[in-house]
Amino acid sequence: MLSLRNLSAAYGASRVLFDISLDLRDGEVVTLLGRNGMGKTTTVRCIMGLLHPQGGEISFDGKPIAGMAPERIARLGAGLVPEGRQIFPTLNVRENLVATAGNRLGRKDPWTLERIYQLFPRLRERAGQMAGTLSGGEQQMLAVGRALMTNPRLLILDEATEGLAPVIRTEIWHVIERLKGEGQSILLIDKNLGVLRRLADRHYIIERGRTVWSGTGEDMTRDATEVQGYVGL
Repeated sequence: MLSLRNLSAAYGASRVLFDISLDLRDGEVVTLLGRNGMGKTTTVRCIMGLLHPQGGEISFDGKPIAGMAPERIARLGAGLVPEGRQIFPTLNVRENLVATAGNRLGRKDPWTLERIYQLFPRLRERAGQMAGTLSGGEQQMLAVGRALMTNPRLLILDEATEGLAPVIRTEIWHVIERLKGEGQSILLIDKNLGVLRRLADRHYIIERGRTVWSGTGEDMTRDATEVQGYVGL
């Protein structure tokens, strides 16, 4: 579904990505790991068309998308839960959920308001509340729900549980596990290796803008010392 080959990118004269390669197949959960500042979010920005790569290839469902406009990539079926959530603070919860909603790819069982409220009952309780007044955990639930309402083929979560209270973090992990069980393709950035090792099909680690390790959860256990050296946890 998603393939990156030798991806490179920069902000002005500052080169950030030098050689990123990864693959994600339909129905897989794949992680992108590494210490802060190694290029994970920049990779996501390139995938979503928010930053034009300098070189390399990005394909989504067999179509080249490197440099394509973000709205076109979204219409192809890529949904993003961005770092920092970036919900619309002056809209209420329901308005956030319906603002970009659509079933553009004709999913047979699309995400609807009712399904999102079943997934996150707290959002039903807060439906009329301004999003900017929600707690951090509630905003993260809203960001996930908003992305699902676009009915994406690929869901990208950048720092899925960063800074959340343990009980909210656990709820988010349960939701991600449920989505995986339903066949949702997911690219996931997070730092909780224990959960990720169990949940994800495969893992990629980047270091200073390069893919330096990839493997399964079993490979991660086998290469534990090397992996810990890269992720710094």
